[in-house]
Amino acid sequence: MVSQAGHLFLNLVTIVLINLVLSGDNAVVIALAVKTLPHSHRVRALIAGAACAVVLRVAATFFAGQLLHVEFLKLIGGITILWIAVKLFPQAVPSEEPPGARPSSLWRAIWFILLADVTMSLDNILAIAQVAQSNLALLVFGLGLSIPFVLFASGLLALLMDKYPVIVYLGAAILGKIGAEMMLTDRFMSQVFSPAPLLLYSVEVIAAVSVLVVGKLLADREARVLVMK
Repeated sequence: MVSQAGHLFLNLVTIVLINLVLSGDNAVVIALAVKTLPHSHRVRALIAGAACAVVLRVAATFFAGQLLHVEFLKLIGGITILWIAVKLFPQAVPSEEPPGARPSSLWRAIWFILLADVTMSLDNILAIAQVAQSNLALLVFGLGLSIPFVLFASGLLALLMDKYPVIVYLGAAILGKIGAEMMLTDRFMSQVFSPAPLLLYSVEVIAAVSVLVVGKLLADREARVLVMK
C-alpha cells in the first residue's frame, strides 16, 4: 500500500515538473494573442481559450500513442505555429498609433489561443500520458494542472510585454524557432532528411529572423493603410 502511494506521489511530482518545463512555449503564443486585446478582455480570452483547450487535450490524450507515429503531424504543426506568429506579431508589435487604432477581436484571440495550445501541447500531452499510463484520474489531473500554469505564465508575459516591448520581438522569434524545430523533427522529415544539429539550429535561426522581418513588414503595411484612411 505504501509502495503504491509512493509511486502515485512520484507520478504527481513528475507531472508537475513536466508542466513547469513544457508549458513555457504555450505561454508565449497565448501572451502574444491576448496582448492584442484591451485589458478588460484579456481574462475572458484566457478563460474561454483554456476551457476549450482542456476538452481537446483530454480527447487528444486518448490517441497519444498513435500520434507518435503520425507522419507530417509535427510538420503541419510547425507550419501552423509560424503562421500564427506572423499573424500575431503585427498586432502585438509596439506602434506609435493611438490605442484602439488596430482593434483585435476577442473571438480571434480565443481562436489563436485554442489553435496554438492544441498544436504546441503535443509534447506535454504525450509526456503526461506516458506517466499516467491507464490512470484516468492522474491523466485528468495532469492535463488540468497544465492549464493554470499556462494561464498564469501567459497573463504575466502579456503584462510584461506592455511594459517591455522588446519581449514581443523575443516572443515572436521564439515561436519562429519552435515552428522550425517542430517541422524538422517531424517523423517523415527526420527519416528522409535526417537533419544534422548544425542544420537544425541554422534553420531555427532563419525561421526566427524571418518571422520578425515578415511580421514587421506586415505591421508597417497595416500602419500605412490606417494612415491613408
